[in-house]
Amino acid sequence: MANLANAPFWQVKSLSEMTASEWESLCDGCGKCCLHKLIDEDDPAETVHYTNVACRLLDCQTGRCSDYRQRFKSVPECVVIRPENVAELDYLPDSCAYRRLANGRSLPSWHPLRHNGSQEPMQAAGMSVAGRVVSETEAQVTTAAIVTWPLADCD
Repeated sequence: MANLANAPFWQVKSLSEMTASEWESLCDGCGKCCLHKLIDEDDPAETVHYTNVACRLLDCQTGRCSDYRQRFKSVPECVVIRPENVAELDYLPDSCAYRRLANGRSLPSWHPLRHNGSQEPMQAAGMSVAGRVVSETEAQVTTAAIVTWPLADCD
């Protein structure tokens, strides 16, 4: 039996038991939640299609929000992911740590928490939007912008 006293917090705590800093640290910084999505309303399943067009606050080269703390001032529709709503946010990719943990899965091998905060393994696994997207200030969200790579979920 594993020693739970030495286990990482995400293996021993439920999402609602985590501190604010533990919760925030679950975000790998991939930027996928900042991509514009199109929903096919003619499809009974209302399929979500990711685009390569990102929120205007996303730094497209780093994949990080350029004004995370104040983002609601310029993007009031930005959604706060919380333990109470993570199950409802069906547009989160399967690779999202919040979604993985809510679904009983663990963090993937490339997650920054498994690498002392380094995002290099995440970048190497192709899990980040960095360098792969354009800002909504430079492109339109159309069906031509639909991409499938954000749906990748390795290990």
